[in-house]
Parts: sequence; structure tokens; C-alpha cells
Amino acid sequence: MQRLPIRPLTRLVAIGLLALTGCGTGTAGGADVDPAAATGADRTIRAQKVMQLTKVHSETGMTLLEGPTFDADGNLLVVDVTAPAGEPKVLRVDVRKKTSRQLHTDNRGTYTSAQFSPYDGRIYLTDFSHGEIVSLASDGGDRRTFFSGKVDGAPMNPDDLAFDRDGNLYISDSHGMSEGEAKGRVVRIDREGKNATILADELAAPNGISFDTEYRGLWVSELTQNRVSYLLLDGKGGVTSQHTAIRVDGGLAQTDSIAVDADGNLYQALHGRPAMAVYGRHGERLATVEVPARAGKELKSATNVAITPGGRRAYMTVSGPAGGYLYTFDALADGIRQSNGG
Repeated sequence: MQRLPIRPLTRLVAIGLLALTGCGTGTAGGADVDPAAATGADRTIRAQKVMQLTKVHSETGMTLLEGPTFDADGNLLVVDVTAPAGEPKVLRVDVRKKTSRQLHTDNRGTYTSAQFSPYDGRIYLTDFSHGEIVSLASDGGDRRTFFSGKVDGAPMNPDDLAFDRDGNLYISDSHGMSEGEAKGRVVRIDREGKNATILADELAAPNGISFDTEYRGLWVSELTQNRVSYLLLDGKGGVTSQHTAIRVDGGLAQTDSIAVDADGNLYQALHGRPAMAVYGRHGERLATVEVPARAGKELKSATNVAITPGGRRAYMTVSGPAGGYLYTFDALADGIRQSNGG
């Protein structure tokens, strides 16, 4: 991935986040589908540009969009990981009108994901640099620190998060990534923010995390190994088993965030390539979502996706030297909670 100039102010972000952040004539919902491949495995879906959201920040030397999630009014929330103090760190986007506005900013957070809690309805953000989980009111105010501190003696670098039905949090912790060591973890935090437990450790920079459709287990992508692991849960806050479920042939790209649709398909974002790989729940490669080739020259990563709840319109966050953009395509199945945030 082309590295942009980084200012000393964001050296920690540079170390930890540059590594993070997976033709035909017919169209479907604005996304071109290759008719020759549409009935076969690994078809190509061409995503179409919705709008530009951000430009490269002079203070940080880059922009990196992440964590798209729909609110109750159908607006899309997006975080800008490298936004400096005073510039929008969380944006609210009206995808119909193609407008956006600042929802939240502060002088501290390096936010890598966003999701609404099913327990209290607040917006939860992972602060990668400071090892914190913070929450906001739906209007972007009332910032609270939900969780901070070490887990089992080691600080977190929380990347993505997923909620279970009861509102407990499951975090991909990329601890150890900057040293190139497999010290990453999956951490569970109860919905009160009081008890944190480690569900899995010795992971290679875990990034994406999502429940399957039945909430029986977690899909977790390991960025520096280009693989997706599956953790079978015991229903009591523990893990019964763990195995490598999918090996992603990413080439120069690495596995970023994960979303899961109503049919259980996995949307694996690719860091270092403006594309997503789509897999079935049994590991078969179903499709690749690509931006148009001309746009792809200045866009380096597709970090995440949100699929409209109950619909198939998907919105993908894409970033690079050209700035931060939203692209849209038709998903293979309807959107659910597991494809709306994280």
C-alpha cells in the first residue's frame, strides 16, 4: 500500500493503523455485474460511487474511513480514523441526498469502528490508540468512556466490535501488531462495562469481527495472516472451539473488517485494495466487489460495509490518496445487525 507522509502527531496512528485498514451491460441497483460470471463462482460486482466524504488531512497526511452503520432514521454514520482534532471524526451521511455533516469531534479519539448498542441505543466507538471504548448519544453528544484500562495485564488496541443480543460487546484487540507479534485477542466486555474477559489470544492482528446469523459463533479476520477464524461460543460467554475457516488469497492486500448478511455470507474487506471478497458460510468464494478500475488507481483500501437493514443496498467505505469515499453495490442477501456496523 502506498504510504502517505505522516506527521509526528500521528506516529502511533501510522504504526498501528496503516497496517489495519479486504463488464457487461446489465446493472443491478447501480452495481454492474459481469453477465458471463454472474452464474458462476467468484463473480465480479462493480460498485458505483455515491459521494466523496473526506479529503486527505494536512495534519495527519491521510484519511481513512471506517465503521459504517445505519441509525434508526436511515442515515449512515461513518468514522474517519485519522481525522485531527476539530475535524469530523464521526460523520452522519444522508445517502439519498448525498450530503454529510459532522456528528462528533474531539481532541483525543482514534476511532476505528462504530455500532449502536441493542441494550441502550447509544453509539459505541473503539479508540484504537488509547485502548478505550467510548459511547455517544444518538446526536453525537454526551461522550462517555465505557471501558478503559488493561485486560489481563495488557492494554488493548481495540479495532472492531460486535454486540450480542443482550448488548454485551465482543472486541477484536490488535494488541502486539506494531511489534509484529501474534499477541492479538478477542475480548468480551459485559454490557455494564465492568467485566472484561479474553475469549481467544495469540491471534495475528485481529481486525474484523462479526457474529454469524444464529449468534452461535464469531467470525474474526486476522490481518497479518490473511485468514478468517471461527470461534464457536458456548452461550455463556465462553468459547467451545476455534479453527481457521477461510484463507484469503489477498496478494498485497490484507483482511480488514467483516460483515455478514441474512444468508450468512461474509463480506471480507481488503486493506491495500479497494475491493471486498464475498464468501459463503462454508468458505466458498462467491464474488468480488470492485470499484471501477480508473477510480481504483487513487483508492487503496475498502475497509468496511453496511447493508441497508432489511434491504440489499450496500455502502462500502473506500479510502486512499484521492480521499475518503462511499461506494454502493447490491449485496447477495438482505442486511441484518451483523452487516450494520463494526
